[in-house]
Amino acid sequence: MKKIRKINKSNDSSAKTEAKHIKIPSSKVEFIEKLKEITHSPADLMIKEISDTITIIYVDFLIDVNTLNEQILPTLEKTDCATPRIIKESLLVAEVDLGSELNKCVLEMLIGAVLIHVEGNSELVIAKISAYQTRSLTTPENESQVIGSQIGFNESLATNISLIRRYITNPNLSNEKYVIGKETNTSLSVLYIKGIASEEYVNTVRQRIIDLDVSDILDSAILTELIDDNSLTIFPQMLLTERPDRFCDGLLSGKVGIVVNGSSMAILCPYTFFEFFQSREDQNLRWPIATFLRLLRFSAILISIFFTPIYVATLTFHYEVIPQPLLVPLSESRAIVPFPPIIEALFLELIIELLREAGARLPTKVGQTIGIVGGIVLGTAAVQAGITSNILIIIIALCALSAFTTPNYVMGNVIRILRFPIIFLAGFWGFYGIMFAFCLLIIHLLRQSSLGAPYLQPFYPPRWKDMADSVIRLPLPFINRQPILTSRKVNDKASNNNSSNEEKMKQS
Repeated sequence: MKKIRKINKSNDSSAKTEAKHIKIPSSKVEFIEKLKEITHSPADLMIKEISDTITIIYVDFLIDVNTLNEQILPTLEKTDCATPRIIKESLLVAEVDLGSELNKCVLEMLIGAVLIHVEGNSELVIAKISAYQTRSLTTPENESQVIGSQIGFNESLATNISLIRRYITNPNLSNEKYVIGKETNTSLSVLYIKGIASEEYVNTVRQRIIDLDVSDILDSAILTELIDDNSLTIFPQMLLTERPDRFCDGLLSGKVGIVVNGSSMAILCPYTFFEFFQSREDQNLRWPIATFLRLLRFSAILISIFFTPIYVATLTFHYEVIPQPLLVPLSESRAIVPFPPIIEALFLELIIELLREAGARLPTKVGQTIGIVGGIVLGTAAVQAGITSNILIIIIALCALSAFTTPNYVMGNVIRILRFPIIFLAGFWGFYGIMFAFCLLIIHLLRQSSLGAPYLQPFYPPRWKDMADSVIRLPLPFINRQPILTSRKVNDKASNNNSSNEEKMKQS
């Protein structure tokens, strides 16, 4: 089967390379027929004859009509018997080019260009006057903060890059454009600051994008799953952010950024496990407050993952660890509950997840009402019916609140999912099951990487300088602005050592 796939792939690629090199017919009638054949005569394909020799073709609603009527049409009406090169020089449009391959010209037309065909010439004039309808810039919804910038990305690639350049007015800010997806031809930009970002990480990102062989890319979240180190793990290895300030802060610290057209979330990599629990607002607060909030978040993560499993393990196997004053009210609370602790805990966890999912999918006002009223009604009814105990409702509510403290939405979902297998292990093996799950979790995290960089930096391997801005946040003068993870000097030194070793091997 593998040989057949390779043969078919080579045949498909050879056929596509032949299709890409279709020359533009010099005859107007033949050109229009060929264009309609390639585009399948869509209803919004506009073909207008300016004169006996000049014809313009564009897709309706993709171009700026004012620019067409005020600058292009008057110029074409004055240039009779002109060649494509003369028309190109006479047009007062910012982006004008000549094209000799029909498929490439069609792709330009589909992203907002006007094609100008001159009878008897095998070249087209491509005037790029695209005018997409974009959403206005608004406040980020998933990464809100009190102190700092209140603007977020939208779905326009050009708008997002202009926002980034407003933050970083630096000529070393590099922007490499790629087009991926055989069916969608999605544009994306890889951004990094030359001299700060490591060439090793830039080359890795660049190569992974070039090697992609996919039919469509509709969102940046799909791209992260295709180019990250391990797509089978539930832990994210690249950050999805809708904040331009956080994106630029990552670029300034040596990371590589990716902005995808049509997506309001930009990608930053490499990213470590501990960085997912840091908020951009931490940099805007005084260091004691930021340190307290970070420690609170990490404590909330431990509570969210392990508090319910500890309750299940304690009531199932380890009654001796319960303090004597708490033993009596706990026994009275569970006296009428007919289910074992594991069934009781899983039942309430599923109710919480159902309420959360329903609140997220419903309209905003209705979702808030469902979440509050549903939680109160179901919790009260479950206790009165004897299905669960009061203490477990408090524990489940505390775990749900703790999960919401995670600043990153994707990592928050990971924390929610991790509770369920640990509850199962706690229900069957008690504290031994919890320790077994904890060891498996640490081993799994140690095996992960982001663009080849260790996932648990700066704690493994230990980087003492970078610990000043990890779980805690020391004053800004003590923080290493460019972490060792993305340090260009370290990576350049490693590459120089490798090259010197290769030279020695050749000489020997």
